[in-house]
Amino acid sequence: MQHDEVIWQVIRHNHCSFMAKIETGNFCRNPYNVTGICNRSSCPLANSRYATIREHDGVFYLYMKTIERAHMPNKLWERVKLPRNYEKALEIIDRHLMYWPKLLVHKTKQRLTKMTQMRIRMRKLALKTRERIMTMPTKEKKREARREEKAERAALLEKSIEKELLERLKKGVYGDIYNYPVDKYNEILDKEVGKEALSEEEEEPEIEYVEGYEELEEEEDIEDFDGFPIRGQDDNVAMDDDDDDDDDDGFVNRKRRKKVSERKLAREEPTAKAKKKARVHVEVEHEDAVDRQTIVH
Repeated sequence: MQHDEVIWQVIRHNHCSFMAKIETGNFCRNPYNVTGICNRSSCPLANSRYATIREHDGVFYLYMKTIERAHMPNKLWERVKLPRNYEKALEIIDRHLMYWPKLLVHKTKQRLTKMTQMRIRMRKLALKTRERIMTMPTKEKKREARREEKAERAALLEKSIEKELLERLKKGVYGDIYNYPVDKYNEILDKEVGKEALSEEEEEPEIEYVEGYEELEEEEDIEDFDGFPIRGQDDNVAMDDDDDDDDDDGFVNRKRRKKVSERKLAREEPTAKAKKKARVHVEVEHEDAVDRQTIVH
């Protein structure tokens, strides 16, 4: 037979594993405690008739213990599911605890009220987006900074060593001392040659200035006709000229024609104006006659 007073005296004055003593008072860690305070009226072990509210997966349940089931530990507690509506949950508590002590009924309702308020607040916090502040100790920051500096120095050292070794291999300092892989060495050299070629291609072409090509051609075309003899001049002038002068003029004209032909052959791509034949109109007036002759070359 269960004696509540004997149980309370043993728990209170000897030892209880659920009791927590702090400066503000004694508290109870038992999940069935309705108030969380360690006292005679709130102790779930020292009261054969007891009721409380517990939550499982967001659902509230009313737990009740009676002395008739004290001999069956597996069926000691009876629970009733409470609706989500607060007023209906209070009605169910009043109906099941109608003949129970008024203080216990009041504490049970008070626990239901606090748990309902807590659930509402949790929903609001879940919907509200809040910033999460992450702190990092100063020692960790300094340690990470030192590691980064060491890694940078090691990378620069490795690159400088590699560059120095490549330069020595190019110069032939080592000779046949080291048996290094020739394929890898040639591959690195090809990469460097490709980089140099790309840098040369990216350079802008230089600007060059040349003389007027068209004016030069026109002058040369006009010079071609300087040596041609003009026929139809005064008969007196033609008669007075000696045969030696005629031979000299023909030799000079042939020489000029030869130079002109060689100059034309030397040109790779003659322009359209150079291909066209120049036409010079020469008008000669006799002193005694009005006759005019036009020579077209």
